[in-house]
Amino acid sequence: MNKTESIIESIKETKGEINWQELLETIIAAFDCTTGTIHILNKSTNLLMLKSQKGIPDFLLPKMSMIPIGKGMAGIAAERKQPVEMCNLQTDSSGVARPAAKETKVEGSIAVPMLLDGELYGTLGIAKPVPYDFTKEESDALMQIGEEIGRRLIWKEF
Repeated sequence: MNKTESIIESIKETKGEINWQELLETIIAAFDCTTGTIHILNKSTNLLMLKSQKGIPDFLLPKMSMIPIGKGMAGIAAERKQPVEMCNLQTDSSGVARPAAKETKVEGSIAVPMLLDGELYGTLGIAKPVPYDFTKEESDALMQIGEEIGRRLIWKEF
């Protein structure tokens, strides 16, 4: 069983509430990253609400606690329903990354939508402290993990 399969199995086997911090740290470690976030879509406000984070500086947390669809990497991944990736967030000039995102000091980063049957449940973002291009296999694996999280969230309203 590879890392992705073991993460998906652990989500399936979790009884009751998901330990979001533990799940995020497992994903971060599996992809050899240092930083990450899980945002859950609040369907009544249409905002991505921060559920768990690791490695985000305290002064950035207020800006990352609620993200509008279409803003920043997580918001754009949610809007497009596709992964959004940057080899080096520090040198990005596309406008996708918000200026404050550079304060995280991460470089290679990816945000993927958590989708189940085309419906958005949130986003998952991870990053490395060095420039990095995530492979198609890594991106697909993160999408599979996001789908399994969506399967767990389908019965909950946030």
